[in-house]
Amino acid sequence: MEEALKQQPSGCLKVVLFGPESTGKTTLSRQLARHYNTVWVPEYARDYLQNKWNNERKTCEPKDLVPIAKGQMRLENELAKKTDTVLICDTDLLETKVYSEAYYSNTCDPILEYYALKNSYDLYFLTYIDTPWEPDDLRDKPNERERMFKAFENALIRYKRPYVLLKGDKNERLKSAIKHIDNLLKNQS
Repeated sequence: MEEALKQQPSGCLKVVLFGPESTGKTTLSRQLARHYNTVWVPEYARDYLQNKWNNERKTCEPKDLVPIAKGQMRLENELAKKTDTVLICDTDLLETKVYSEAYYSNTCDPILEYYALKNSYDLYFLTYIDTPWEPDDLRDKPNERERMFKAFENALIRYKRPYVLLKGDKNERLKSAIKHIDNLLKNQS
């Protein structure tokens, strides 16, 4: 199992969209991938949990988190092979760890936690809660956005992850993200 959660080496810059539900991460991931003519790693949990909801009318349970993490890393490792510039990740295992702790009494599977802390990224974009809430089958904390935002921000601080806070409308967020990625790419050369 451990190998399935391990981040494979790659020659690309890796950035992560990180934050609470319904804060524009997927939209921005697609925009950034289009801008840089690269690939983006979708959030595996969305499809996994939507399928579970459609088939069983059940929401996420602790036993789902490791399979979700494995699926996320499989996607990331496969897609990282398709670019040598920048890989846009709609999420990462640290996000799964934050959700695990927020939903399940401050607990996280030890192996998931290990790889959430071991895998590394060049930059995180922390998405603020100033976007309108968009309900769907999976989103369930519209009244806890501030608490969840703080949980994500605290994780980035606690684990010393490099991050930029993104606020404002879609265009402002996109411009800010591009500026920061461009700086990383320039410094990488």
